[in-house]
This record gives sequence, structure tokens and C-alpha cells, in this order.
Amino acid sequence: MPIRMLSDDDVRRHLDPDELLEALAKGFQALSAGAVVAPPRNGVDVENGFLLGMMAHAPNHPIGVKLVSVFHGNHAIGLPGHLALIALFDEHTGAPIAVMNGTWVTAIRTAAGAALSTRLLARPDARTLAIVGAGVQGESHLQMLSRVRAFQDVRIASLRLEDAERVAATDPRARALASAEHAVEDADVVCLCTTSSAPVVQRAWLAPGTHVTSVGYMPPGSEVAPDVIQHARLFVETRGAFAPPPAGCVELAGADPHSAAELGEVLMGRRPGRVSDSELTLYKSMGHAMEDLVAARLAYDRAMAAGAGTSLTL
Repeated sequence: MPIRMLSDDDVRRHLDPDELLEALAKGFQALSAGAVVAPPRNGVDVENGFLLGMMAHAPNHPIGVKLVSVFHGNHAIGLPGHLALIALFDEHTGAPIAVMNGTWVTAIRTAAGAALSTRLLARPDARTLAIVGAGVQGESHLQMLSRVRAFQDVRIASLRLEDAERVAATDPRARALASAEHAVEDADVVCLCTTSSAPVVQRAWLAPGTHVTSVGYMPPGSEVAPDVIQHARLFVETRGAFAPPPAGCVELAGADPHSAAELGEVLMGRRPGRVSDSELTLYKSMGHAMEDLVAARLAYDRAMAAGAGTSLTL
């Protein structure tokens, strides 16, 4: 059985960000409609990090399995803190058809989910974007958020100012700020993209009508302050986010799942999105296997059409 092997470069060249946004919109609707099969995420903890397993199947898609490791100490030895592999299996025979580098898939699909939430929930006149965190997710959020709103002022804050300056240098609208508080002041959209186990933004810093996205995952702590969660209208990928980690989000464990709307429900008109210009909205991402499946399928289809990658027979 030939298996297509796709490198990081293959994935980056063939995963179109705009196509991904539209495919995720359909994927979130399928998720909320109950058409996606995805068991809860599981994981293995070791001394310096953890490995998560995620799998999913959606109609007219292959079966997808992702293994993603989170080792934040990797930066000291020149490796990304997140590393991933994705395997695709034919939905009719179960035969493996592809193995690809999933590190960029993880980064771009996560940012695309935040961008989709911004397209749905941010005020139409949103022009100021603040990104807190200048790692891979900060970079990918800057790329994806620019596709859904015409931001005129982009502010980047990070634990180290030089990291914020590096990301800001990639966009002429962007500037680095020394503190998260100054970055989010009067911002219309605030993206939290950190590995912090403590809150990086307080409710009092946020202007009325702000849309906040959070993609950080660092149990048992959180980058999101409890008062932000308490005062915001909450949106999630799926109510599975309310399960304890590693399946769900530590911030939401024990809360009422019906207090949140799924993005798919908003897209299908089953739940309202933003209802006033002054309300605070929060999209809390847990990271769902559907997102990996949709993104990997796009990369695979485009790579196959272009004859990219390496064919390997096991």
C-alpha cells in the first residue's frame, strides 16, 4: 500500500489559509450537527511535557489521527515546543494513505479557528488587534486574523520584548509593546496565544465590546483570568471543552456546558452570536480533532494533485 509522506514544506505549500477558513466553517457545522465522530482527547504525561492523541472522522473525509507533543523546554535546544504527526486512513478500507508533519497544521488550524470566531463575533468595525504571545501561535494568528477584519493597528506583546519586535517586524501595521496591559487597552480584538499558566490579561483592561480569543493550554493553570470568563459571553468549538483535561479545557471544567454556544451553532443560526456592540465575547479553544482532519485533508488533496511529497510502501 503506497503512503504519501508530506514534509513540513509540503504542508505549508499546499494548505491554503483561505480554503482552510471555509472548510473549518463547514467542519464546525458538521461538529454541532453530530456528524463528526471524535472520541475524547487522551494523553500521556512525562517529566518534561506531554503527548496528546486525537482522532476524528467526518462524512466524505478520511479518518484522521494526530499525535501532538507539548514540550516547552524544547526552545532551549532549537526545537518547537509543539511537534505533531498526522496520519490519514481511507474511510472505506482503513488503509493508511498519508503521514504528514502536523506541526504547521496545528498552528494554522488553531489560528484559523480563532479567526473564524472573530469573523462571527467581533464588531464589524473592529480595527485594532492585540496579540499577546509572540511564539508560533502569535505568528499564525497575525496571518489568519488579517483575513477576516481590516485591522489598521496591530499590537504585539510578549514575555520578552524582542520576541514581540520580531513578530511585529513581519507586518507594517504592527508594533511591539512592552506590556500586555498597554497592548489590549481599547483593542477591538484580543488574541491570547501564550503558554502561561497564569492569567495574562485582566477584565479591567478590556474595553466594552472586545472580542477575546484564547488558545493556550497549560493545565492546571490558564492564560485566561476567571473574571474574563465570568463576564463574557462564551463560545467554544464543542461542549466537550467542558470536560476535564486532557479532553477539555481546565478553565471550563465543572461549569455548565449550556452556558456556551458552539461556533457551529452560530454558523447554522441555532444560537446567536454577538447581540450588542458593548458585550464582551470570548472564544475559548480546546483544539478539536475535526480541525486537524479538515486541514490535513486539504493539504493531502492539494499535494496529491500537484504530485508533491514522497510515496512510500510499507
